[in-house]
Amino acid sequence: MALGPRLDLRQSQQLVMTPQLQQAIKLLALSNLEIETFIGEALAANPLLELGESAGGETPAPDAPPEPAQPEYVAPAREEAAVDQMIDEGLAAADQPLDIDPAALDTDRDTGDGALFGGDSGFPAGSGEASAIDMPGDAAESLAAHLAAQVGAAAQDERSAAIAMYLVGLLDEAGYLTVPLRDAAHDLAIPLDEAEAALALVQSLDPTGVGARDLAECLALQAREADRYDPCMARLIDNLDLLAKGGIKQLKRICEVDDEDFADMLAELRGYDPKPGLRFGGNGGNRAVVPDILLRPRADGGWDIALNQASLPRLVINRSYYLELRKGCPDKAARAWLSEKLADANWLIKALDQRQKTILKVTAEIVRQQDGFFRRGVLELKPLTLKAVAEAIDMHESTVSRVTANKYLHCARGTFELKYFFSSGVAAADGAGAVSAEAVKAQIKALTDAEEPGAILSDDALVDLLRARGFDLARRTVAKYREAMGIGSSVQRRRQKALEAVR
Repeated sequence: MALGPRLDLRQSQQLVMTPQLQQAIKLLALSNLEIETFIGEALAANPLLELGESAGGETPAPDAPPEPAQPEYVAPAREEAAVDQMIDEGLAAADQPLDIDPAALDTDRDTGDGALFGGDSGFPAGSGEASAIDMPGDAAESLAAHLAAQVGAAAQDERSAAIAMYLVGLLDEAGYLTVPLRDAAHDLAIPLDEAEAALALVQSLDPTGVGARDLAECLALQAREADRYDPCMARLIDNLDLLAKGGIKQLKRICEVDDEDFADMLAELRGYDPKPGLRFGGNGGNRAVVPDILLRPRADGGWDIALNQASLPRLVINRSYYLELRKGCPDKAARAWLSEKLADANWLIKALDQRQKTILKVTAEIVRQQDGFFRRGVLELKPLTLKAVAEAIDMHESTVSRVTANKYLHCARGTFELKYFFSSGVAAADGAGAVSAEAVKAQIKALTDAEEPGAILSDDALVDLLRARGFDLARRTVAKYREAMGIGSSVQRRRQKALEAVR
């Protein structure tokens, strides 16, 4: 066979992430109140958008001028049919692009660092009619806005800034990254080392400790900033569980320090902020929780599930203003800009509508699987995983994870984060299935709360009592759940009860 250069024509499929799809995916993880602020930013950036009368209203008035059939801004029918699937998979098929150049979107925004991901440069207080947020003041700055103002100067290029902004959007109110970094890299279709570099950039921002994935990493970041992260401090931070149990002697041996040095290390550690994000208004601790989803029982025994429209503004396109602007466009560049804005508005409205449908679909499945909890209480809470819900409604597990992040459901039993309904299971004593870990924790709390000062239950006694109630757990599992709830050992509880009795 002869060797030499030749030309081959091959056809292949490639998965890409367009800026619009990245925006749609990001919207899934936002709460209604964050969506309210996002919409405020979209209104400021796009002159064709305006607020409708309500989140659940119908389309604009019949007498509004119809949308002209212009091919440069109308998305093809095949793309509209594929929106649900693309958002669920987190990827846009290469053979279904928008009719406009994605890179041209958001070019008129001031917040260039976040434009790639929908211009998310912060979550200041919104402007909805029934916002229940109790902000400390109008000047309160959100954590996301504070970090976004630093990203541009800290990043080496626009790509790293965009990835860092995406990670900023995944931080919880305390400043922690709760989504696995590997998942974030997968969603952005980037190598893991590039995501790690972007996370390092986020962790270098003020306040020190943001971007940490757990408490130990948060404290370690602050110790490094204070130039106190020596081997002794590193060992102390790596063994925080021992510190919580009061294992001082063991810790001193591990850290190889005397009493004086250990006291200094503890004083240094207590000076760090375990939740650096809570000092900011937009993520503040004095903010009331506003439910995103409302659950009510129906007369026929079923459930009514609805989004909280009081905190969910509705976007519509001002058709008449579009026609007026189009008539006055003097040149081709102006008409192209206007078409881009209309395409951007159409996509955003479509993405918001898809977000609502996806939230309701996921919530309906959670309610179906946790029906016993809503009717009879926490003891009926079943083990549930993201994968189980995703398979039941034919969605990707990462989509369910985003939908349940930062969302609260209000029912007759109170207001719960959607993540609350996902819990690991433990074996039942009779061998019939499994029970939720949350149900076990509720039983442990009830038993320890009912203790008398002279009859404190040991972990072995708790195991026997729980087994009698139908929970088959090992002693170490009971101890793990007890510690996770902040309930001390039997010795600690005996001392506490004795002090309370004296008082």
